[in-house]
Amino acid sequence: MSKIAKTFIALLSLLLLSGCVHQELILPGAGGSFNSGGNEQSTVDVSDLNTSVQSEQAVPRIPFPVEEYSRLARSGRATVKGTLSVINANGERILGKQTRLYLNPVTSYSRQWYEQSYLGGRKMDKADPRLFNYLRFTTSDATGHFAFYGVPPGQYYVIGVVRCGQECGYDTPQNIRVAKEVSVGSSGTVNVELSKNL
Repeated sequence: MSKIAKTFIALLSLLLLSGCVHQELILPGAGGSFNSGGNEQSTVDVSDLNTSVQSEQAVPRIPFPVEEYSRLARSGRATVKGTLSVINANGERILGKQTRLYLNPVTSYSRQWYEQSYLGGRKMDKADPRLFNYLRFTTSDATGHFAFYGVPPGQYYVIGVVRCGQECGYDTPQNIRVAKEVSVGSSGTVNVELSKNL
């Protein structure tokens, strides 16, 4: 392999890992999970929350609103960046280090998830695979910082997962989902403190 080809592959890998490239994902089957390589922390499932989800029957999702999603802008010039963390009962901040985050456009479909699952703690049916064509993914660094680039204007849920064990009062490590709604303009940077008190 030539030196130019190796350099190109290295640069492409760096862009993908830094979240600079919007990744179009179509998942096989009807599942709603994204797994970036077996790391439990990087598993993303927009169908439910974590161990705090109630065990009753899953809430049916509304039909996927194709027209609503087709009206969303697909490219932009804004940046969304911030820090992911949870705050335990002692007021200590536990950072969401090297974990997957995603940006989910606010629609009637995602708002149902936010209200029923994230805020309400209820388990939801699996997400329609078409949703993943509209999500943007990135990964936080070793200090919990993250950034999404080239974001179109609109309303979004910024969503991440912090892995936390005994320091958060759990016997075994748990994935704690943290989500926040943000408004993005046509350009500039939106700074997000993506945190949750336990």
